[in-house]
Amino acid sequence: MAVELLSGKVFLVITGASQGIGREIAVKFSKLLKPTSTVLLLARGETGLKETAVMVSDQVSVRFQSVDLSIADAAQLSEIITKEMGSSQFERFVIVHNVGSIGDLSKFTTDMNDFNEWRKYYDLNVFSPAVLNSVVMKIVKDHGKAKAVVINITSYLGIQPMKSVGFYCSGKAAREMYFRVFAEEFPQVNVLNYSPGPVETDMLKTFSETAADPEVRTEMSDLRNQNKQLTTEQTVNRLIRVLKDQKYKSGEHIDYYDDMERPLRK
Repeated sequence: MAVELLSGKVFLVITGASQGIGREIAVKFSKLLKPTSTVLLLARGETGLKETAVMVSDQVSVRFQSVDLSIADAAQLSEIITKEMGSSQFERFVIVHNVGSIGDLSKFTTDMNDFNEWRKYYDLNVFSPAVLNSVVMKIVKDHGKAKAVVINITSYLGIQPMKSVGFYCSGKAAREMYFRVFAEEFPQVNVLNYSPGPVETDMLKTFSETAADPEVRTEMSDLRNQNKQLTTEQTVNRLIRVLKDQKYKSGEHIDYYDDMERPLRK
């Protein structure tokens, strides 16, 4: 499948690429890229990154860097990217902001009173994507006519509140709004907020087992027990179709279930 937004000589950056959706994006996207393209995988877990790198199509160059994005500053991130780019000139930069965590699901909002816990959560889930995005866009600017595609992996829970999921819901909402503002400021950049749906990952399992609210635990458990969850392959295939069709306005929130029947909270 030819996808215009992934065409040309591409430098593709994927965060949270050591497992789950990030790994699937790396594998699927790499098969759509020209052989002269480069894929850079970022995550904290080096073992998982190595496993992903082996799965990436051998028609492209693949690099990976173990980095804790919650503490990496702009200078460090810039150094990593420019080093992996080398002297090559790219026609298109694509960055997929997939890194993310759930936060403590055992607490209701009135128990979320630790400033350090809030800072740690937002450092990874909100601030690190914003800083990395700034770094990448400065590099894109230096490449003159290079085009940019920015994909934020968001969530339905960024627009739909859920009890005992205060960290995750508020973090996704703040992160998505940042990318909406970014899309307004840079109309020449193609920006997509993609909500992947309830995908069978460690994150979904944690929801079903540890959420403080019993209704949430039951809802998520029923979803998994009835096999209504999605595979990473299903949601990434849908993402590729969304990118191919380009029927969205830059910065818009597009959910896996848009124009389909949603199994949760209709």
